[in-house]
Parts: sequence; C-alpha cells; structure tokens
Amino acid sequence: MNETLLLVLLAVVGFIAGVINTIAGGGSLLTLPMLIFMGLPPAMANGTNRIGVFIQCITSIAGFKSKGIKPSSFGLYLGISALIGSILGAQIAIDIKGETFNRILAIVMVVVVGFMVFKPKLNTQNIIERVSGKHLWISIVVFFFIGIYGGFIQAGVGIFILLALSSINHFSLVKSNAIKVLIVFIYTLGALAVFIYNQQMHFLYGFILAIGNATGGWIASRWSVKKGDGLVKIFLIIMVIAMSVKLWLDN
Repeated sequence: MNETLLLVLLAVVGFIAGVINTIAGGGSLLTLPMLIFMGLPPAMANGTNRIGVFIQCITSIAGFKSKGIKPSSFGLYLGISALIGSILGAQIAIDIKGETFNRILAIVMVVVVGFMVFKPKLNTQNIIERVSGKHLWISIVVFFFIGIYGGFIQAGVGIFILLALSSINHFSLVKSNAIKVLIVFIYTLGALAVFIYNQQMHFLYGFILAIGNATGGWIASRWSVKKGDGLVKIFLIIMVIAMSVKLWLDN
C-alpha cells in the first residue's frame, strides 16, 4: 500500500482509538496492531503508540475542563503510584522478545474485548465517594499494578482504571473518565521516557497517530457518546479477532 495512504489510515485508526479510549478504554487494541502491521518491531510499536496516548490525554483533559468537569487532586496520588509502576512495566516490554510480545498482545486483545462486551454495568448513582483512609491506600496499591500493566502494553488499561475507580472509590462514570485521563497522562510520562531512552520510538508514525488520537479524544470528552455503543463493540470484536489471529500466526 502507498505510504501516504498508510499514514492517512493510521490517522483514521488513531481517531477511532481516541474516541474509544476517552469513552471507556481499549483503543490501543487497534493502534498497536496497526503500527506492527506497518512494519515496526513490537517494542517500537509499543513505544510509538504512547505518543498518541500522551497527546490525546492533553486534549481529553482540556475537553472535560471545557465542560466544567475537572479531575480531582485524588487523581494525582493515583497517577504518581501508576507512574512508578509504568517505568517498571515499560522496561519489561522492551526486554521481552518480539515474538513473545506479539502473542501476549494477541491474548490480551481477546481477553480485553471480551471483558468490554460482557462486563456488568456499574451503578454509581447516589453512592458516597470513598477517597480517604483504607480506600485511598487500596487504590494507591492497585494503581501501582495498573501502572505496570499500562507501561507494559497499554491496551485496555482504561477499562481497568474505570473498574477500579467505580468499584473501590465509587466515582461516577463521568468523573471516573476525567480522573482516568489524568492518571494515564501522568504514568505515560514514565513509559515515554523509558521507550525514548531505549530508542524504541518512530516519531513520524507517532505524531500522525497523535493527530487522530487527539481529535477523537477532544470530541469524545466534550460530547457524551451513548448511541452507537453496540456498533463500536461489534467493530471492535471483528477487528480484534482478525488482528489477534494475524499476530499469533505471524510468529
């Protein structure tokens, strides 16, 4: 395929991923395989993907703030804990063999999209938020391990963050999403530093991807997307299964 068409396709995939990431999570299930299919080694694709995620977080935070939704300082504590974990996770991702990473990604893709489809709906209305005492410390520990996962592979981390914030701290979905993008923004700094230091970054692809990610994140953060959830799920199922099979068989 023509290089220009590939770059346009990468931006489109980035846009779709930006919307999905901001609404819930799982956009990297599309962008990571796309970067690998464009010829990047797994570790470099993993690192390059973080450019789009990082810039998308900036526009998503701005989008939430423009609608009067500001992430609380509570997110800073969790973000710092996740940051420490992400440095460890990113280093593991760099050290692992490419073939092994591809197979891990293939498995993660199927598991995460299955979780997205079949997870129970969470009701956090009229429930008191829990942001101090033991719940604060439980969250800090949980987000350290979420940071390790996010630093390692990123794919689907938003889903786990939303689950933790809603079940442990009883935040509403809207507030959880605002806190989520702040946490991802903070820990992605650590992952980016590790990948850049180890020269696992394709900056052109990363910034093209970021254009799509940022646009999708801005739009999704400003408008609540309720219609089309079923279509997104069907699209994700088809794409993830196809991509995961290809990742597995290409090893």
